[in-house]
Amino acid sequence: MADSALTLALKQQQNSLNELLALLKDELTAIAGRSGTELKTITPAKAQALTQIQKQDQHIAQLLAHQSERDEQDQQLIDSARELLTQCQQQNQINAHAAHQAQLSVKQLKDILIGAPSSITYAADGAIDRSDNKLVRNLKA
Repeated sequence: MADSALTLALKQQQNSLNELLALLKDELTAIAGRSGTELKTITPAKAQALTQIQKQDQHIAQLLAHQSERDEQDQQLIDSARELLTQCQQQNQINAHAAHQAQLSVKQLKDILIGAPSSITYAADGAIDRSDNKLVRNLKA
């Protein structure tokens, strides 16, 4: 028996979600490796995958609206797609955290190199007390 239109659409969506998950894993590798060039190629591919998944969602919603009941295979494909979507969301959160951490470490390095105060505390009288970073005080580029 041939697959129904819904089954085919669900399989396509599953493939798209797998592709997105692979892109997200590649993105994490690029973030960890601080590879801006690689990130520039991944970003449009990720945006295109998300657009494709949204279109597939709309198509699947239309097919489900015209179908009175789902067979077991279709329900398994729907459950699998939901699981893949959850994995994509978790990977995206991990990537966001990794990008934030990378940004913080770059900021700390920049602060060290430009001689920003290494710590800011309050003195006994409530005034701000800045301790200078002596590492670069006499550094000349």
